[in-house]
Amino acid sequence: MYHMQELTKATGFFFERENRLYLITARHVVIDEQSSHKPNRLIINLHINPENITETTDFSIPLYDNGKKLWVEVFDSGGLVDVCAIELDRNALGEKVFLRSFNLEQLVKPTDEIEVGTSAVIAGFPLGFFDNLHKLPVARKALIASSFGIRFQGLGYFLTDANMHRGSSGAPVVVRTKGVNTKRSDLRWKLIGIHTTQMDMATRDKNEDDPLNLNCAWYADVLLALTKT
Repeated sequence: MYHMQELTKATGFFFERENRLYLITARHVVIDEQSSHKPNRLIINLHINPENITETTDFSIPLYDNGKKLWVEVFDSGGLVDVCAIELDRNALGEKVFLRSFNLEQLVKPTDEIEVGTSAVIAGFPLGFFDNLHKLPVARKALIASSFGIRFQGLGYFLTDANMHRGSSGAPVVVRTKGVNTKRSDLRWKLIGIHTTQMDMATRDKNEDDPLNLNCAWYADVLLALTKT
């Protein structure tokens, strides 16, 4: 009998480019060499009835094919990026599945006014917590905590100030932009990053000092490299 053991919970989102659909999440969700975390598949939950969002189904995504990894990862000038992309077969998802995905139009642009102190939203599943009736995530408010557009400490991420937990790795970081001339409300939300980990200091006295509540969010333009055909 085939036995499947759950190793951890995490967050991901869909990204569409040139009619190709990808699941985006943190790389350490699919493999973490430091902790010997190596699952062989991901299980995601999908809605199948737009008239009744309590109806969902699980979908299994293999991570290997005869030992070959099925996700895409990239390096930048700072090293390995903690974000990965897995291309999905739309036909395998089934005709009943309905979903919304981010697209190229929703990636942040240089003209978007984003700076230190800009409000952001991070939607995910902290500690695996969610609306278990409707299978929907929860949103945490955040502030941009480092100079946006500058690679923090030379790495490909910026910082957010938010109370985050395990299970949120791979969550989209979005901002609501102003003055967008469009009737589509979804285009007013811009994807600016992918939340992966909390930031802390090794020298912090855990008895005297509170956690920093700072987090790493990789710049969303990494998706251009991850989904390049």
